[in-house]
Amino acid sequence: MAMLPNALPHLTDDPTGKALGLDLPSGRLIGPADEPLLWYADGPATPQDWPRLAQARRAAGLHPVLLGGARELADWGLDADRPSYPGDHDAEDVLAEFWEAYAEDELGYEGGEWPGLALAPALHEDPDRRAAETAGAALNEAPLKGARMALVPARRSADIPAVIGWTGPLNHENDVARLCAVLRSWEDRFGVRVVGLTRDELTLSVAAPPTNDEEALILAAEHFAFCPDTIETDLHEHAKSLMGRPSWTFWWG
Repeated sequence: MAMLPNALPHLTDDPTGKALGLDLPSGRLIGPADEPLLWYADGPATPQDWPRLAQARRAAGLHPVLLGGARELADWGLDADRPSYPGDHDAEDVLAEFWEAYAEDELGYEGGEWPGLALAPALHEDPDRRAAETAGAALNEAPLKGARMALVPARRSADIPAVIGWTGPLNHENDVARLCAVLRSWEDRFGVRVVGLTRDELTLSVAAPPTNDEEALILAAEHFAFCPDTIETDLHEHAKSLMGRPSWTFWWG
């Protein structure tokens, strides 16, 4: 996968990141010494940690993310050699392919055509501020209660799962970069940020959720294609739940 220069090796001799303009708490690098996948805090995050560490994106190209569900990441099966590059995939092509594969069997939409991508609503909220709010709230409830902060060298927040080789959606898609292409599109249209990951769950902040029923229904179809396990009722009920909602969580069973 195409990579940006990785600032993480600087933390080997400068663990607080002062040379990079950072002030990191105690933590460690995960991955090869010459090309670490991420920096991982030693202790549980507090609501103040996200805004404190968010400056690492501007200072060093390191994006914040909460990692929850386990202190040790060894059992996550991270595989940075597996994903391709998110920019090599078209979000609508990926979603349309999944829709065709699953809509009839899972939703009973026999012959139902892929509806296309939902239109972007007006963006009134700062995406990074919404990410900080979502991260702070997520620390109080599952799946991210007790999660730890991490910093990932990525081109954009949407690429975080591919950069670290996250394998959470393996039963749905073997190349997580294809799903990251969708995240890039949601980042552009809805001000999405990757806020948290567990071994098989993804939490996103949403700065511009849908504001009308028609677009919410089209977005619900995108959600289904992206992660069929997300739809617990039907598309119409899921669409209603998306109106004005500031975060989305996906789980691959």
